Amino acid sequence: MTTWSRRGILAAGAAGALSACSPGDGASQPTSTSRPPLDLPQEGSPRPTGSRRDWSQLARHVDGTLARPGSSSYDTVRLVENPRYDASRPLAVLTVASAADVATAMAFAQDNGIEVAVRSGGHSYPGWSAGGGGGTGLLPSLVLDCRDLSRISLSGASATIGAGAALAPVYAALGRRGRALAGGSCATVGIGGLTQGGGVGVLTRSMGLTCDAVTSMRVVTADRVVRTVSADQDPDLFWALRGGGGGHAGVVTSFGFRTSAAPTVSTAYLQWPLSAAPQVIDAWQSWAPGADPRSWSTLKALGGEKHPDGPILVLSGTWTGPPARFDAQLAGLLDHVPAPVVRSTHTRTYLEAMLSYAGCADIPVAQCTTGAGGALTREAFGATSHVAYDALTSAGITTLADRVEDAQSSGLLEAGVSMDALGGRVRDLAPDETAFVHRQALATVQYTATFPPGRPRTADAYVRAFRAAMVPYWGAHAYVNYADASIRGYRSAYFGANAARLADVKRTYDPDGFFTQPQDW
Repeated sequence: MTTWSRRGILAAGAAGALSACSPGDGASQPTSTSRPPLDLPQEGSPRPTGSRRDWSQLARHVDGTLARPGSSSYDTVRLVENPRYDASRPLAVLTVASAADVATAMAFAQDNGIEVAVRSGGHSYPGWSAGGGGGTGLLPSLVLDCRDLSRISLSGASATIGAGAALAPVYAALGRRGRALAGGSCATVGIGGLTQGGGVGVLTRSMGLTCDAVTSMRVVTADRVVRTVSADQDPDLFWALRGGGGGHAGVVTSFGFRTSAAPTVSTAYLQWPLSAAPQVIDAWQSWAPGADPRSWSTLKALGGEKHPDGPILVLSGTWTGPPARFDAQLAGLLDHVPAPVVRSTHTRTYLEAMLSYAGCADIPVAQCTTGAGGALTREAFGATSHVAYDALTSAGITTLADRVEDAQSSGLLEAGVSMDALGGRVRDLAPDETAFVHRQALATVQYTATFPPGRPRTADAYVRAFRAAMVPYWGAHAYVNYADASIRGYRSAYFGANAARLADVKRTYDPDGFFTQPQDW
């Protein structure tokens, strides 16, 4: 009988970096491995500790590659997308090749009493996918690195996508076949993290959240069973993994998606000085969440060293209706605000629009990465979030603008707030139909601060103070994909009335508490 540790998994809990790995086998029903993944000690045998852990045993039993400190690849594969976590020193990094590798690594971790961090895109805002150690305040762990696991297949309107696939190649694979998914604009975010947290993006109002298109998932649960979950099979787990975030009750290895026909996308870029905030923010929050569902927009207020002439307001918008009607849609905002100092509109294919948002319009998709051979660069940042149910009062708008103005003397490169409109198809489902509870909210809100080397505390202090200043107007709600380790009462903030059901799912599928992370269900 295998000895089991109560040590568990630290899941990446951020925008696209939640616990998820790519598919490895083709079983379509819940199965367990036909033999224990490792030749584990019998109950009562001494448990390996520290340097006595037989890492070669793990390496021999997986198809992926295991990198340990001192190996030639370790200092490359341990890095995540946010360089503020470059000091992390995980015990090892396993590049996972299959669901069986996930089960094997889980058994090794359970028997050896070590933490496991699961990484898809590597965007965990609190750095939970970086593997701990190195002064991060987290125990050094075994990282399951899923970023190379990115199989994408399409059959008619159905897509099967490995949970480690990054968004740029996902959009390319689907767009070239005339299909689409609603998702985020960051090229390197993993589909697994995005989807499990809900999935807010530039086509959210016209297509719904990313998780709304999921038809099934392949999941490895704490008992090392590989399950296919859906509305009919393990429905409670299926419910929880659509909006509850990853790393709580299982490791998702692939998704089945229902895709949509790729639309023609009209886009707009509008800019004002921050002095226009009273008019622009008031008009935007009255217009954007209730506009035609084919219209989506985000409104950003940004300051910092990148804006020497003063903070700015920027609106980016999409429209999936007839291009000739785009100006009429924008009129619902522009008729009530000062004329923007910059106005630019384009009509593109779905793929062209998504690559443009990702900053990859002029480079090959293969180079739309921060990895080897990539044309993108990593940038250090701090962030936190709100979910807004109420429109800001004039006092709230003044508070917001004042906080953005503060960025000018902060020493930060760029800092401020982004408000992404909800409404539209997001409201097609009730708040309890998936774990994503914020169906009736007006917008998700993200506070961000990019910083020069050595300024993470300044960035964190800025975004958290900004959030605190807005609590009187927006309450305590927050978005799990923008996780912030400092948020108290996070269960209520992220999950609201759905928190109790998530706890029940946790008890059912992980009764011994194997999966652990700083903000658990």
